[in-house]
Amino acid sequence: MTDVTTRMLDAKDTGINRAAKILRDGGLVAFPTETVYGLGADARNGHAIARIFKAKGRPAFNPLIIHIATLEMAEQIAVFSDAAMRLAAAFWPGPLTLVLPLRPDADLSSLVSAGLPTIGIRLPAHPAAQQLLTAFGGPIAAPSANPSGKISPTTAAHVAAGLSGRIDAILDAGACDVGLESTIIGFDPAPTLLRSGGLPHEAIETCLGTRLTIHTTPETPNAPGQLTSHYAPTAPLRLNVKAKRTGELKLGFGPDDDADLNLSPSGDLIEAAANLFHHLHKLDAQNAIAIAIAPIPNIGLGIAINDRLTRAAAPRP
Repeated sequence: MTDVTTRMLDAKDTGINRAAKILRDGGLVAFPTETVYGLGADARNGHAIARIFKAKGRPAFNPLIIHIATLEMAEQIAVFSDAAMRLAAAFWPGPLTLVLPLRPDADLSSLVSAGLPTIGIRLPAHPAAQQLLTAFGGPIAAPSANPSGKISPTTAAHVAAGLSGRIDAILDAGACDVGLESTIIGFDPAPTLLRSGGLPHEAIETCLGTRLTIHTTPETPNAPGQLTSHYAPTAPLRLNVKAKRTGELKLGFGPDDDADLNLSPSGDLIEAAANLFHHLHKLDAQNAIAIAIAPIPNIGLGIAINDRLTRAAAPRP
């Protein structure tokens, strides 16, 4: 499927207004958030949502996250518990998705929720995303703007490499700051970590005053990012590697003279998260026989980094 002319739009007023019109007309627009670039469509337009699945090659049973401009808009779409409202007040706008009961009158395409009675919803912090949502005036469904299962995009160039000719436009606002997808929390019935991400779960537990239930990967996803094989480069990955083998490229962390690229020479997990997908893209473009990954501490944002790497290293379907 390469039958669309993909326009590159500058994230200024003219480009944002053009992107909003494309969305209103049923088109697909990739846009930046603080986490990764999302592939947006009008969440109320079933035809437009179907185009997302086609462009990405995404399984239709995998639900999408909707992005909204205000908490008030979110309350018109989903039912908030006290715990959910506490998290929204503390961390929105930001890299947090809440999976909540879908209101019967929400007027969303059933493809967005994959037929589930719940919806993943978030309010992004990126200025360009907020401006686009405000100009559009409605909910935008937006998974990551990459072919399904491949490395998530943190620049407009990453989006173009994977989806040019399949989508209508890319809103370019430079590199994403966080570089990891949003943390996803469900409430069925207790607050549950459905996906680690750009907001450390320890901060969520502190806000709620309770430990999160940790959700195991289901056969049928109830939130994005739960497929066993996901975020994968073309080259196979080896994890927790001290020394690379002949023909491999190495992605380091902390002091590492053996590394071809380093997520953070100083061992900063925030820097590592921001660099993860960008560095994987760069190493994968060099056609290595494999990519060796240095050990990453499994604390804070390291939990989300290791989750992405484990899924990227999983056997391909």
